[in-house]
Amino acid sequence: MKLKDKVVIVTGGRRGIGAATCIKFAQEGAKVVVADVSGAEDVSNKIKQAGGQAIALTVDVTSASSVNAMVADTVEVFGKLDIIVNNAGITNDAQLLKMSEEQFDEVIDVNIKGVFLCGQAAAKQMVEQGTGGVILSASSIVGIYGNFGQTNYVASKWGVIGMTKTWAKELGRKKIRAVAVCPGFINTEMVAKMPENVIDMMKGKSPLGRLGSPEEVAALYAFLASDEAGFITGTAISIDGGVVL
Repeated sequence: MKLKDKVVIVTGGRRGIGAATCIKFAQEGAKVVVADVSGAEDVSNKIKQAGGQAIALTVDVTSASSVNAMVADTVEVFGKLDIIVNNAGITNDAQLLKMSEEQFDEVIDVNIKGVFLCGQAAAKQMVEQGTGGVILSASSIVGIYGNFGQTNYVASKWGVIGMTKTWAKELGRKKIRAVAVCPGFINTEMVAKMPENVIDMMKGKSPLGRLGSPEEVAALYAFLASDEAGFITGTAISIDGGVVL
């Protein structure tokens, strides 16, 4: 168990990559805080039923008070915080000429401000503990290469990479690592609802001829959180099946 007795918060942990990450971390021996705006109990109960340790917390990542309470509650229950996975994120797509200010602000608020607040609160706790830690944040391949109709989302995911590199520089001497993960086309519930021809198009873009699974992304997060990845920081790692080759 590469994460035995580590304490991790996973935001957006209710479904998709977030849920898979919570379960994977628990399988690796971590004590897991499943954090989401609602419904986090389903995943925490699943972990506990499998013999793991988990709690569910309701959090609004755009609210500093909510985020600070999340970290405080984590420490109250488990005594420390070793890892945070900033997975919570949303989309609200439109082409540039049609995107409203509200659409832009909503995505930036969750995907940038939310990651900032969670990263800041986690880092403060890790520095106070003096034992180091890991801040993992969800970016996307579109944050590197852009994507049609996603000005707001692309801007947010590019920003996550920039924040990650900055945090690695600022926090490295405190033994805190920061890494961004950039998934490609992943077979989540959201993707499964898309038309079959769109899913086939996504598969066709990858040399591997398939979508990635949430469990594959979760495995990458677990590796990056472990001591095996102790010299990896300040970078953005793509997990995209070669779709951008």
